Amino acid sequence: MVQGREEGNEDSFRRDEFPRSAKYDPDWVLDNMMGPNALWLTESLAECMDLRPGMRVLDMGCGMGLSSIFLAKEYGLQVWATDLWIAASDNLGRIRDTGMEESVFPIHAEAHALPFADGFFDAMVSVDAYHYFGTGDLYLQDHVARLVKPGGQLGIVVPGLVEELTSDQPPEHLRPYWEPEFFSLHSPAWWRRHWERSALVAVERADLVPDGWRLWMASDQLWSERLGKPADEADMLALDGGRVLGFTRMVASRNERPIARLDTL
Repeated sequence: MVQGREEGNEDSFRRDEFPRSAKYDPDWVLDNMMGPNALWLTESLAECMDLRPGMRVLDMGCGMGLSSIFLAKEYGLQVWATDLWIAASDNLGRIRDTGMEESVFPIHAEAHALPFADGFFDAMVSVDAYHYFGTGDLYLQDHVARLVKPGGQLGIVVPGLVEELTSDQPPEHLRPYWEPEFFSLHSPAWWRRHWERSALVAVERADLVPDGWRLWMASDQLWSERLGKPADEADMLALDGGRVLGFTRMVASRNERPIARLDTL
């Protein structure tokens, strides 16, 4: 264990800055986690968006559906819980267990083959997933923006960097922990430029989640203890101390510019 990392306990899942998340059973959260606490991240994103009851929302890369269930329960939304790695039938079981089957609709789909009509959604969110499929130059244009009606919002929160790396090598202090997939992480400034140059959206916010690295560290420590495995990411984050790593958060609004359909080109 890296010196200075706090011992974890399930009370750590109840944080003052996330009063909505604090209402949920830590055991339920831990049992259904696939990464950092999705409820904290979803609440940190939702507080920056204009989400109103009855809206249709696409939740991209929902994992085991925690973010989708949370959005439906807390904000009165209709949520299409879309994921490739988790079967829709499995997520339906979790959704039914929480009594949200009238508001959360599980979908099994790949991010480049989304089975939705243009302009169907009032908003799109993606929590701890968009960096896996959304860094391509044309992804926003060809696959996501078209699904959100003009004036609707798109919001993501993803593992990120404080600033872009200045070389193809990881920072020296992170090299023992670095994985190739970490090169998909980017700063708020990078994500802002990535979306704005499409001319399809106006970025309203691009920042780091406050103390995002601490949230990530606490989540990994608790999850690792639950699984009985080493908390390597927590050690990495404790060593980094927020110098390089954190969580990027971005919110944008869809403009009126039409998008040519791929099947008509």
